[in-house]
Amino acid sequence: MTRSRAVLFDFDGTLADTAPDLAAAVNRMRTEQGQEPMPIERLRPFASAGARGLVHAAFGVKPEDPEYKAMREAFLDFYAERVCHDTRLFPGIAELLAELRSRDLRWGVVTNKSTRFTESILLSLKLKPDCLACGDTTPHLKPHPASLLHAAEQLGLPPASCCYLGDDLRDMKAARAAGMRPIAVEWGYHHPDSGAPGTWDAETIIAHPLDLLPHL
Repeated sequence: MTRSRAVLFDFDGTLADTAPDLAAAVNRMRTEQGQEPMPIERLRPFASAGARGLVHAAFGVKPEDPEYKAMREAFLDFYAERVCHDTRLFPGIAELLAELRSRDLRWGVVTNKSTRFTESILLSLKLKPDCLACGDTTPHLKPHPASLLHAAEQLGLPPASCCYLGDDLRDMKAARAAGMRPIAVEWGYHHPDSGAPGTWDAETIIAHPLDLLPHL
């Protein structure tokens, strides 16, 4: 096993708990349409799928439906107004990042989230990753490996020397396709379509961020 020289993180559901602000945006849409807000725990599993997942969870509308485009824009507008109001790092992430720094290991973020939202949250949380690849950085979204390979290129490292942490099947598929070590996390959102982490063909599954350290 190649020693990891960098740790790359999925963002929503792995590095940061963004679900409260994502849920608030879609619930504002429901309120304006005269509907009751949905409990955040019902929306949380869909948070990693962004507008597509939350609009479908809250309204049953899919991207191929004619009303989806306008609903997506409304969702993004509402989300932009409070993109980091209640968003926090998951417990143990700050300690893991500090430990990576102490070991002179670099870290970065690879996400399907757009750059404007990701950079805003990173700034609010006072995080400075060594590399960043977002949903609009390359022409392809995960599970395509393009964004992961872009991050490795930014770091000047071969993909095999990077591990990638994620809370979704597509994260593990992207890591495998990129030639990185795929590590699944038990915390996070776990979209219903992804199945259980044990079915994702991950190298290992960790229950807490600091559980990563022995695997580096």
